[in-house]
Amino acid sequence: MAGIDPTVPSPAHTVAPTARSTSVPPDAPAPGAPGAALQDRLAGWVSDLTTLHELTGRLARTDTLDGALREVLRAGAALLGARRGLVALEPADGLGPDTTAGLGLSHADLGHIETVPRAATSHGRLLEDPLTGVPGRESELVRSDLLAEEGLDPQHRAVAIRLGYAASYALPLTTEAAGALGAAVWLYDEPAEPAGSRRHLAKLYTRYASDHLARLVELDRARTAAATLREELMPSRLPPVAGVRLAARHRTGPRGGGDWHDALPLPDAALGLSVGSVTGSGPGAVAAMGRLRAALRAYAVMEGEDPVAVLSDLELLLRLTEPARSATALFAYCEPALRKIVFAGAGHSPPLVVGERRTEFVETSLSAPLGMLACWEAPSVEFSPEPGETVLLYTDGLLRRTGEAVDRAFARLHAAAACVPRGIREDPGAIADHVLRAMLPAGPGAGDSEEDVVLLAARFD
Repeated sequence: MAGIDPTVPSPAHTVAPTARSTSVPPDAPAPGAPGAALQDRLAGWVSDLTTLHELTGRLARTDTLDGALREVLRAGAALLGARRGLVALEPADGLGPDTTAGLGLSHADLGHIETVPRAATSHGRLLEDPLTGVPGRESELVRSDLLAEEGLDPQHRAVAIRLGYAASYALPLTTEAAGALGAAVWLYDEPAEPAGSRRHLAKLYTRYASDHLARLVELDRARTAAATLREELMPSRLPPVAGVRLAARHRTGPRGGGDWHDALPLPDAALGLSVGSVTGSGPGAVAAMGRLRAALRAYAVMEGEDPVAVLSDLELLLRLTEPARSATALFAYCEPALRKIVFAGAGHSPPLVVGERRTEFVETSLSAPLGMLACWEAPSVEFSPEPGETVLLYTDGLLRRTGEAVDRAFARLHAAAACVPRGIREDPGAIADHVLRAMLPAGPGAGDSEEDVVLLAARFD
């Protein structure tokens, strides 16, 4: 089919048009015979269905809203024989997300198009049409010769000339359940109008694409809500404490997880530090994390000088209120003036101390996670950092996101901390950033891991 993107393979059972052979089989229909016309039509239908199957399959493999919007533009351009286009996503319920994506258009080009009055643009007309999204009503907007239109908005004319497009074809993105989601517009360099067969295919494709986009919109909203809830539950800033400088880095997984960090000033100029992780992901895990972190803060104020008691109380609460969950946690009671730390851990990775003369893991007692034993208790460990040393507390997500075996991930973490440049050792935030870059070169958000990453650095003066 003419105009199809060459990246979409032709069906294996079709043959590209070639010059008719001089040797014709005796039983072949004569040129112009009804049988030959029917075969041509059937071959065209098969080719169209194969093309739609390929394009919808590529769209189905997209799992982000931005990726899906760009795939819709690429597929539409292939079906309609266009080179450029844009899609404006504006769900009719007003809950967002509102975004614009372009094909063959730079950010500056999209900015120029945004200067055109909304009612003068093709996508604006579709989005403002009160009948767009009404079940059973298929809309399209064909503008085959923009510059020849009577009453064309002067700003639209100027932008079209500047960007070099002379025609457009637009379709709404709607579903029966969600209503209007947005509109897609494809641009032509010369006056043109896509043929009826191409327009029919484009409508079939956008009908499927709208359902896919509606699902991704709901997923994006859920992720945004979980991230917002998580941000509200986590400390917005770390407290200033004499003798200690703090820094934290927190990267949430795509579904939102149950990892936390906390720093809490305690009586007698002490400081409580904690990191932990609740099993599961999504809003339920985030809510459970919030409840557990709040409880730990209360126990720390009451009996923080005894980290074992703090975690014992937390384990009892978890068993009574969250029987289907388990959690790992590490709590440290710090006395900065004495440079003294008392640790207790429940199934959690050991802290790592980074200094001029040593980089080593602090040995903590082995213990099961909270919620896995009828009664949790493990001995605490006392540790004294030297002046200028930084203690790193982290969750297991930092190790798991490397994709390596546990022992190799620990060795990688030790090597990353040991290689902290001398010039940044006084800045706990710079140390945390260096460790993150060394552990996860592609960034904490790369890959398909669901794990959160939490890193809390405390430098003792």
